[in-house]
Amino acid sequence: MLAAFAARLSPDDPSAGLDVAERPEPEPREHWTTVQVRAAALNQHDVWSLRGVGLRSEQLPMILGTDAAGVTDDGREVVVHGVIGGGLGHGVGPDEPRSLLSERYPGTLAERVAVPTWNLVDKPASLSFVEAACLPTAWLTAYRMLFTSGRATPGQRVLVQGSGGGVATAAVLLGAAAGLEVVVTGRDEARRRRVVELGAASAVEPGARVPRVDLVLETVGGATWSHSVRSVRPGGTIVVAGATTGDATAAELQRIFFLEITVQGVTMGSRDDLVHLVAFLDRTGVRPLVDRTLPLTRAREGIDLLAAGGQFGKIVLEP
Repeated sequence: MLAAFAARLSPDDPSAGLDVAERPEPEPREHWTTVQVRAAALNQHDVWSLRGVGLRSEQLPMILGTDAAGVTDDGREVVVHGVIGGGLGHGVGPDEPRSLLSERYPGTLAERVAVPTWNLVDKPASLSFVEAACLPTAWLTAYRMLFTSGRATPGQRVLVQGSGGGVATAAVLLGAAAGLEVVVTGRDEARRRRVVELGAASAVEPGARVPRVDLVLETVGGATWSHSVRSVRPGGTIVVAGATTGDATAAELQRIFFLEITVQGVTMGSRDDLVHLVAFLDRTGVRPLVDRTLPLTRAREGIDLLAAGGQFGKIVLEP
């Protein structure tokens, strides 16, 4: 089968380590199902894997990808939940540590992918395969940050750090549909205008003073951490799901404990979160913003765009 995989680790030029070529078919495994992939979305996780973060040379070649939507052999249309193990015991041993597809098991950037059967969620007819493929990482992370960990409720004010990535655009669309006042930061003026068009209440330059918020969604890290801590209200929450600019040099612990700020980490979300997210989109009509779709053979082009931050919304590959 055709697949896009990490053949080499390339810290300075991620796509240089990517090959698109034939790979062995998934091997049959008890309690696992093979899915014919109709669409698979790219994520920063793929870029970091190619750089060698979380992926070791002895694991290569490794098919990349954590997101997919497709069809099982019996005709079931599904969305793939890409989190494996973590004590759940579905299709793997109960003591197997949590991993994401493409870390321990081959990922979704292929014509076919095998996953634990429990990880499959029914795709509603209202969602296209391309739209559904955007959900399991960026959109699932945004959903969990907002509603499961952040416990946001209608009328609250939320600050989203960063304006162009998949998590940020998902948070704007989900938050606006749920009655939240979403404030977004972004360096690029055109991107700030676009997130307002998507439903953000306002968009400002990084570090700009904003009204105190109930919740901060933090994926940028060191460049925005101080602003996040100083923007959240006393007793508010900062949910962290990434640090694309590296760790914060100062944790500002005095402010965190004195103002009783909650800091919560998130990595993607549970299968239940994905079920609820799919239902949310099915019932509200909210849809993922797709920057572009590319054939699987052009995976390197997609990785280059993602690494350069040249996209607005999701990049989706179609086998």
